[in-house]
Amino acid sequence: MNLYLALANEGGGYVFKDNKNLMDVFLAGLTGRSYVMDLYLAGPHQTKQITDKVDLYLAGIDFGSIRDDVHLRPEHKIYILESFYYIADWMLPYINTSWNFMLDSGAFTFFSGDGNVDWIAYTKRYCKFINQQNIELFFELDIDVITSTKVAEELRHIIEQETGKQPIPVWRPMRGMDYWHRMIAEYPYIAISASGMFDSAWTRKPQSFKLINQMIAYAHKNNVEVHGLGYTSLPGLIKCNFDSVDSTAWIYGNRGGYLYKFNGHNIVRIDAPAGLRLKARDAAIHNFSEWVKFQRYAKANL
Repeated sequence: MNLYLALANEGGGYVFKDNKNLMDVFLAGLTGRSYVMDLYLAGPHQTKQITDKVDLYLAGIDFGSIRDDVHLRPEHKIYILESFYYIADWMLPYINTSWNFMLDSGAFTFFSGDGNVDWIAYTKRYCKFINQQNIELFFELDIDVITSTKVAEELRHIIEQETGKQPIPVWRPMRGMDYWHRMIAEYPYIAISASGMFDSAWTRKPQSFKLINQMIAYAHKNNVEVHGLGYTSLPGLIKCNFDSVDSTAWIYGNRGGYLYKFNGHNIVRIDAPAGLRLKARDAAIHNFSEWVKFQRYAKANL
């Protein structure tokens, strides 16, 4: 599995103001040794091998606030996942030089709204960007929840016509098991939406993880890889045999005012001591670095 670091434009993050040793360690993670940039995972143009290892894609990273502190070196590409909805001009030069890139459609952003969107126009803008930037890995617009599966299929067909490439289709429980089998028959790389899967009654049962792994096993039997879209459960990484996942868990510490530490086999939380003020940028760098360490561990061990 490959780890994609998803970008967002929100700020946040903290570090102990008066602990210089701790801050030095944090900064060494990115600016001193460029630790994060040493991460090298298989790119989208390479043939991926289905294994029992987990590639954890970190999602929701506030790369925008620390990008001036990060030495992006093309020879050490990192995996980045970004939403089309949040693409910014500063990101464009890095997509095909410094990053192995995966693009989300941004459709999830509309789920909390009324769905009053010109989906065809949005899809064509999405396709134009894919073509202009030569994106290889990108998701369909899985808008079943706010429109219908039929509309999602029509938009997927537009994507395939406009780009000449297959998007990664996204399965939700509402599509049914027959649809899962159909996706496996037609696409080499498919996804399960965690927002539609793990937050619903469908998986609030002891046998749920067993069923999910049966679904994944069937895909693997047919040489199809499975991505857990928006998957944030650390214990679940051990239970579910996904090939890849992306997660926003990384940003929880930045927003909540605490630090993360990789302890050699897991990520642990470190709360700020009482009375100490925290700094945003340095904590963002630190938490990013610690999750990348866990990222490497997950690839080799989970």
